[in-house]
Amino acid sequence: MPIPPFNIVLVEPEIPPNTGSVARLCGATDSVLHLVHPLGFSTEDKHLKRAGLDYWPHVNIKHWQNVNEFLAAEDERRLFFFTTKTERPYHHAAFTPGDYLIFGRETKGLPEEILALYADHCYTIPMSNPHIRSLNLAMSVGIVLYEALRQQSL
Repeated sequence: MPIPPFNIVLVEPEIPPNTGSVARLCGATDSVLHLVHPLGFSTEDKHLKRAGLDYWPHVNIKHWQNVNEFLAAEDERRLFFFTTKTERPYHHAAFTPGDYLIFGRETKGLPEEILALYADHCYTIPMSNPHIRSLNLAMSVGIVLYEALRQQSL
């Protein structure tokens, strides 16, 4: 029996190649990609399509009008938010298939009110160099998603 997929949520992504790379990653791992609008680009953007190459037909993508619509559909979903504004490292989270791994905009991250509302569900990717503010969005998604997948193989 196959493991249910993880869900990758990009809240208001701004850079087409990042979203294209994340879409490709989702396709490779059978994860579902959730795009929370407004997007900083058109889904017809050539850079977005190029980053995803010819894999677009193999990616399960869901669109949400805004973050409130996404959160209102919460039900019993397990939500994990990733931000530089917490000290709790991502590898302390216990991920299970079906979880929602949520990432914010490249320039601003997730909205402060969401971080406050879900403070107990916020995690970070530790960085040693204090001069580096954050990692690339696609790289961050890859780090966290593969940790979640690694936990399933134990």
